[in-house]
Amino acid sequence: MIYLDYAATTPIDSRVFDMMLPYFRESFGNPSSIHRYGQKAETAIEAAREKVAAVLHCRADEIIFTSCGSESDNLALRGAALARRNASGEKWILTARTEHHAVSKTAIQLEKEYGFQLEWLDLDEFGAVMPVSLSKAVCKNTALASVMYANNEIGTINPISELAEIAKANNILFHTDAVQAAAYLDVNVEKLGVDLISLGGHKFYGPKGVGALYVRRGTKLIPHLTGGGQEFSLRAGTQNVPYIVGFAEALSLASEERGQRIAHVKPLRDQIIGRVLEEIPDALLTGHPENRLPNHASFVFKDVDGNLLLQLLDSAGFACSSGSACKTGNPEPSEVITSLGYSRDWALGSLRITLGVDSTPEHVDMFVNTLPGLVEKVRELK
Repeated sequence: MIYLDYAATTPIDSRVFDMMLPYFRESFGNPSSIHRYGQKAETAIEAAREKVAAVLHCRADEIIFTSCGSESDNLALRGAALARRNASGEKWILTARTEHHAVSKTAIQLEKEYGFQLEWLDLDEFGAVMPVSLSKAVCKNTALASVMYANNEIGTINPISELAEIAKANNILFHTDAVQAAAYLDVNVEKLGVDLISLGGHKFYGPKGVGALYVRRGTKLIPHLTGGGQEFSLRAGTQNVPYIVGFAEALSLASEERGQRIAHVKPLRDQIIGRVLEEIPDALLTGHPENRLPNHASFVFKDVDGNLLLQLLDSAGFACSSGSACKTGNPEPSEVITSLGYSRDWALGSLRITLGVDSTPEHVDMFVNTLPGLVEKVRELK
């Protein structure tokens, strides 16, 4: 079986796993306990916080550990929106239909259940939010804007620093979901200029079930999980020490090894894109042809049942996706794909191939040699 779905999740790096192991049995203390077991666990968490802060170029007390990227998105949007409304009555939220559901569904809930006003930002042909779109949408009653760093389904990279600059000039908070981006893009928050940034560990060879939220100092949030005073009283609950340790090590390795990882996956990605577009009729690349994640290739095929194609690929020994792992299996087209203007006969035939450190040229050759015949077979079965 050849794995080509690294955007959904990555295997844990053996170095990360080794760092985590002592905190399951040997150093198992509750970090809130005063005794030595607790102190050792707390020390591990604070060392991890420092390690994450070093990658993001921020203060350690600006890092909040969460259970995943989705929770980080929820805390950022709901927490910031409610805090801004409480402080100054602002109630407009700006985001895009191409966002991960952790952002878009949170924004919709804030509109329906909390009385906020939601506006969807315009997209260009590649699914990017351009600065002019944000500039047009901002008003004096805007609380925050949220635009993802890189799209998980189509790979397009958004101009985050330019968007954040517009937000800052208009005194609104700016959040970016960098869950997909952190494996390959610089997450230096000073360069990006963002107020809030969400990360998830399992996208860069860390464990599932742990994430982080950067909160720029002075940014007010209403906590969505109350209880003890953990995580600076913004996220109650006993911290998951081994997973936090693993998250920090994985992020640090991703930052240190970014250049060599990009050099490994980008030529393989380009080979997939070139051969698919050349050899399969009625195939289109989704997302930006160049300004995209280096490991990410995504397509739509006309008159193809994307879920059937995935099943045939699986039977042939290839693990791929039709888009977000949160959407796979849904018979309806992805909102991300339809927001780009594709008709249903195209949008239902989406396919995402994402590469990783264990991908090889042989894997890619086998895949591109197999895919055209399977696409043809699906069309014949239609």
